[in-house]
Amino acid sequence: MEQYTVTGMSCAACSARVEKAVSKVEGVTSCSVSLLTNSMGVEGTASSAAIIKAVEEAGYGASRKGETVQSGKSRSMEAEEMLRDHETPILKKRLVASLGFLIVLMYFSMGHMMWNWPLSPFFEGNHVAMGLFQMLLTISIMVINQKFFISGFKSLWHKAPNMDTLVALGSAASFIYSVYALFAMTDAQGRGDMEAVMYYMDEFYFESAAMILTLITVGKMLEARSKGKTTDALKSLMKLAPKTAVVERNGKEMEVSIEQVKKGDIFVVRPGENIPVDGIVLEGMSAVNEAALTGESIPVDKAAGDMVSAATLNQSGFMKCEATRVGEDTTLSQIIQMVSDAAATKAPIAKVADKVSGVFVPAVITIAVITTIVWLLAGESIGFALARGISVLVISCPCALGLATPVAIMVGNGMGAKHGIMFKTAVSLEETGKMEIVALDKTGTITNGDPRVTDIIPAEGITADELLRMAYALEKPSEHPLAKAIIAYASQKEMKAVEVKEFQALPGNGLTALCGENRLNGGNYEFIRSRAEISAEMKKRSEVLAEEGKTPLFFAKDEKLAGIIAVADVMKEESRQAVKELQNMGIHVVMLTGDNERTAKAIGRQAGVDEVIAGVRPEGKEAVIRRLKKQGKVAMVGDGINDAPALTRADMGIAIGAGTDIAIDAADVVLMKSRLTDVPAAIRLSRATLKNIHENLFWAFFYNTVGIPLAAGVWIPVFGLKLNPMFGAAAMSLSSFCVVTNALRLNLFRMYDAGKDKKIKKKKTKKVEEKSMEKTMKIEGMMCGHCEARVKKCLEKLPEVDVAEVSHEAGTAVVKLNAEISDDVLRKTVEDQDYQVISVE
Repeated sequence: MEQYTVTGMSCAACSARVEKAVSKVEGVTSCSVSLLTNSMGVEGTASSAAIIKAVEEAGYGASRKGETVQSGKSRSMEAEEMLRDHETPILKKRLVASLGFLIVLMYFSMGHMMWNWPLSPFFEGNHVAMGLFQMLLTISIMVINQKFFISGFKSLWHKAPNMDTLVALGSAASFIYSVYALFAMTDAQGRGDMEAVMYYMDEFYFESAAMILTLITVGKMLEARSKGKTTDALKSLMKLAPKTAVVERNGKEMEVSIEQVKKGDIFVVRPGENIPVDGIVLEGMSAVNEAALTGESIPVDKAAGDMVSAATLNQSGFMKCEATRVGEDTTLSQIIQMVSDAAATKAPIAKVADKVSGVFVPAVITIAVITTIVWLLAGESIGFALARGISVLVISCPCALGLATPVAIMVGNGMGAKHGIMFKTAVSLEETGKMEIVALDKTGTITNGDPRVTDIIPAEGITADELLRMAYALEKPSEHPLAKAIIAYASQKEMKAVEVKEFQALPGNGLTALCGENRLNGGNYEFIRSRAEISAEMKKRSEVLAEEGKTPLFFAKDEKLAGIIAVADVMKEESRQAVKELQNMGIHVVMLTGDNERTAKAIGRQAGVDEVIAGVRPEGKEAVIRRLKKQGKVAMVGDGINDAPALTRADMGIAIGAGTDIAIDAADVVLMKSRLTDVPAAIRLSRATLKNIHENLFWAFFYNTVGIPLAAGVWIPVFGLKLNPMFGAAAMSLSSFCVVTNALRLNLFRMYDAGKDKKIKKKKTKKVEEKSMEKTMKIEGMMCGHCEARVKKCLEKLPEVDVAEVSHEAGTAVVKLNAEISDDVLRKTVEDQDYQVISVE
């Protein structure tokens, strides 16, 4: 997504106009404009020049984010500058100047006329002079607030009227009619008709023209200040970014700006200093406070080989590190980018308000004109009819509609970021709270992901050391968490690993390699059973281990079983609490794992999940999610590479932050603390944000629905209720302020408080069948891996097919199904790709 800064927008009608104009540009697939941050996110192939041109032709200004205006300014500094509240100081000056003139104007127009406050002898009985003086004061206020007129009439010229148009029309109409009354008064005075002079004196609306502008400025200032607070979370994150780093160059330490640090540079961090960029510790030990990124106040011990992140605080020891990620690639920069992207996107619920905002201002102008004409036809005076029309213009508030969703999204997203919960888009923040099923990966999500060896059971004729040495040799090249447990255990015993050849990892099964002349195999029961004979006694012992929640790993040398090594992964302290909280929120909790059924069920019992699905391969997890989605909205929580397909397939992918980059990239929500209790917290925050949006939209629609008829004078014949234009302007000013203030209440929301969770009745879900139907197809014509990929892709497009395992060497495609499908459909699907199907079994 390319991001742009848009200037000149004043209300929701403006953002709707820009969005519509850019969406028409050829090559733009999606466009989202945020009134709150004056930003625009655009996806597609259109050039930035074409996009900027479209915005300018719509009557606004645009520039691409990241293109620095001043040389020497970093991108982070520019972003921080953009978020700084530039509006409030300007509006404050305008307001102070306007109030100075308005107080004098009100003294003349109301103080003297209504309460007989004294005036200079020059004005006593000189009504024309009083009128001229009021006109000059009003002109002064109009000049001070000329932005309303420039923006309002400019947008009207571009056939896209906005809120400023309503204000400008209302104020200008009051002023023009008052000038007409002033000239009529001079004529009456020239004729000596004092009765007419007094009549026209009462027809002055100079104070209304001036008051409208001043009150709207008050509202704009309050709104700007409140809007500034909604981006506090993002601004505080940016302030964390270190400005300098101490690096080693040519054998000397030197302090450089953060922009000069390159990947591979060696940097040093002393106690009390912030770590400047992401890196890996080369020398030294220390305790690092990572609260800035994760919200976790307890320092984390770091030693050689550990990763450190930018903006975290080195509390104790001296460390020498190598820079691995710099500039926009650091964890902090990515977090800032996530929060910024979320602000630039729109939640689905905003679409209703956007549609209304697009036609709101023209509709209000039409209503104001009709109101004026109707009252004139009803026999009322021009002044009375005009006052009703002006009231309609100035009470209507499109900004309340436009701000209702984005301010709540920004505050909710900021709250999440403050606690280490990152929502990548506004859509993810809105949708997370709607989940009905949560599927949890076991290893690294429910458990610590740090398994340890608990039992070594050698087969007959093999010693425990021989079994461990064999397993060590086979597992050393592997990156699997269970392999690391065996490697760590063997290293503690100071064993030396024998080099192996032809090492191959078989996802979901195990490992195989050549050690000298011997073929070593290691993995689960099903895999080793196909390579070696397993006695009934060894099988029974493995079942006992599995019942205890341990994972039995079988090892074989050539075609003979060598033994079992049991590995256990301890459950995280907060996992049971997190599962219980999810269940109390009415969510069905499923545990997915590649472990055998007994081990999985043992962990499942400890965690208290509703359903356990075991023995699932990486591609199988995605298939399970696909089937679960038929029963309701599904969130998948995982941390590994093998979870990426499932995270992508789920309605909401939630990645544990300590997991792999691939899992994080595939997810919609990232939990930086790697804590499972953040899952219910994220759902609570999403629900609270959505509730806040509903409140804001209700107020915006309610305010305009009630206010416009009141201003038009609908209730005058019934209740005698009449609205002065000045009170209409005050109401308009406060409307947007109320919406923004209500959104700021989210800052007080306690997302970890489970006591207020609504005890929703859980939706009934059917157990997902763990074993799917299979069909084997014999295929001729496949010559290489490209052929395999082509056949696999076409088969997996069928909704009834979960996974297709294709081999051009064997000439087969093993198809796993989730529903019945005819052989003819399978046959035609493959033959349409120019391959020949021999049989389907």
